[in-house]
Amino acid sequence: MYRRPAFHSDMTTALAGRRALVTGGSRGIGAEIVRRLASDGAAVGFTYAASTEEAQKLVAEVSADGGTVVAIQADSRNPEQVARSVDETVDKLGGLDILVNNAGVAYIADAESFPLEEFERLVAINIRGVFVATQRAIPHLGEGGRIINIGSINAYWSPLPGLSVYAMTKGAVAGLTRGLVRELGPRGITVNNIQPGPIATDLNPEDGDLAESLRPMLPLGHYGHPRDVASAVSYLASAEAAYINGVNWNVDGGITV
Repeated sequence: MYRRPAFHSDMTTALAGRRALVTGGSRGIGAEIVRRLASDGAAVGFTYAASTEEAQKLVAEVSADGGTVVAIQADSRNPEQVARSVDETVDKLGGLDILVNNAGVAYIADAESFPLEEFERLVAINIRGVFVATQRAIPHLGEGGRIINIGSINAYWSPLPGLSVYAMTKGAVAGLTRGLVRELGPRGITVNNIQPGPIATDLNPEDGDLAESLRPMLPLGHYGHPRDVASAVSYLASAEAAYINGVNWNVDGGITV
């Protein structure tokens, strides 16, 4: 199995003075985004639903590396908690410049047998949670503000059965991204959507059953790493990406080509 060389980044000032909120940031891709933004100099708040131990470990790790980070308990299924997490970030960090809508869940089942309670959970977290966080954040985002959504290539590419509902929710994120561009562009706020492909996490391991089905389709022969997504977030959050707006950016190793 492919192993990427260890990556280490010293603290930089690329995002110095910026304040960010990452939803669903205690593990996997979200945790790597938190690490990267903090490493780039941003003060970062992140939400977690139930992974208290993981959240505390991440705070300790980032703080030990010299970063500024705050963990906020908020269940993305609950709109009141999502809104509160934005308010708490603003209060604790003194403002908000970057919102990363990362929280998301998946459930795989054919449409005929898809449980309604799972349908409602996916819609609540993957769509409503993104909208509520965005709506609450907009008044705090000034010129140079960034909204970065974490969608999925499954928004328009479904290689296996059972992905229809998940694909629907991620398609909604892509549509919201495009629509917000017209609303927020005049205020100097950019909105972009990163669409990861197969990324190795504890919930989607590179040696799991799903990986066996996808491996023949992988042009690079291996899954991506959460840091691949975090690097894209870091770039879109920076001043270097000031004219990139409304993009649905695939980070998928070419699997959708």
